[in-house]
Amino acid sequence: MLVLSEISEIGLAASKEVKSHAKAQRKAGIQNAVWLGHAKRFEILRGISRVSPTEIFFCGSLQLARHRPAAAGRRLALLRLLFCVDSVSFSRTLSDHGLALRRAKTEILQLNVGKLCDLTCVHCHVNAGPKRKEVITRETVDRILDWLPQSDISTVDITGGAPEMAPDFRYLIEELRKMPQIETLIDRCNLTILLKPGYEWVAEFLAAQRVKIVASMPCYQPVNVNAQRGDGVFDLSIRGLQLLNRLGYAHQPDLILDLVYNPNGDFLPPDQTELEADYKRELKLNFNIDFNQLYTITNMPIGRFAARLRHNGSLAAYMDRLKDAFNPASVASLMCRNTLSVSWRGEIYDCDFNQQLRMRWSNENPLFVWDLDPEQVEGRAIMLGSHCFGCTAGAGSSCGGALVAPRG
Repeated sequence: MLVLSEISEIGLAASKEVKSHAKAQRKAGIQNAVWLGHAKRFEILRGISRVSPTEIFFCGSLQLARHRPAAAGRRLALLRLLFCVDSVSFSRTLSDHGLALRRAKTEILQLNVGKLCDLTCVHCHVNAGPKRKEVITRETVDRILDWLPQSDISTVDITGGAPEMAPDFRYLIEELRKMPQIETLIDRCNLTILLKPGYEWVAEFLAAQRVKIVASMPCYQPVNVNAQRGDGVFDLSIRGLQLLNRLGYAHQPDLILDLVYNPNGDFLPPDQTELEADYKRELKLNFNIDFNQLYTITNMPIGRFAARLRHNGSLAAYMDRLKDAFNPASVASLMCRNTLSVSWRGEIYDCDFNQQLRMRWSNENPLFVWDLDPEQVEGRAIMLGSHCFGCTAGAGSSCGGALVAPRG
């Protein structure tokens, strides 16, 4: 079964040929009714309120797959199956449970400052790594900072990549700290960056700015961490946590240190409360490490993790596992309802997962956060796909961990 992780690799590969085909149609005097008809069909299937030119090209590729199979090839045939069969399933599941998914009041801005990272983790939905060039610019930072006072947002959650590697990371944090409305600043830290040459300043800087740290720590045993994140990462992570404890993290009330667990494979996380107790016991006993809370997060079937599953022939089984574990009680607390996801370019998305799939908000053209009226967000329909089953399986999953008690 195909999932929306195919959008980037299939849809974008097709877009040039689709554009060329559209141009040829116009020259031949053929009206756009068929293309727009596919766009409308796409709109219905995805449950969104607007259709952008990019999405029209995706839909037009269905037509291309019929009339130019030699040019379109297998990728466009896969795209057709993707949109017409699999995308509708999450919307149908919501409907079957009498549920709808729309945005509530925006409380959190989650800013992805880019894909640059010192690690190349096998579970990464961003496909981040040391060679990535996508990084936020000072101009984009300033435009976001100028927009924020128009909103009632009180929490800014900074992610990546490794956010600290963005050249303007310090500037961003310092400017946000000057804003009275911003009560909570979050840095999603991979811990290894704290010890990387050239970044020794990071830990003390975060403590001085009272930044809440949400740190990736997929296990309290080295074998699982190193398998998922790379050789030697466990030892570096332990040293990073010990450094943060020495600076007062998890010991002072305004220096919060939370950890993130995600499974080392194609299975759902265990009970968050029980696993947190295990983490606290083992990290304290073996390394004298303290932390505040543990978040359990489900691996999303997109990006590098989806590619790994596809390579192993287990992607379809994983999708079935997520769908079978759908928990309707999780829907009300999904992060896409109160979190605005903004990319390193400034584009708006419903969540960081949609961002990586390029399921962006649009108004004929991509919509940037500085063009957004904050009053027009609440009640907006959320863009859905089969990857959404990852956030509603079992106890649910969000950037803040489990959402509800696990089913059964």
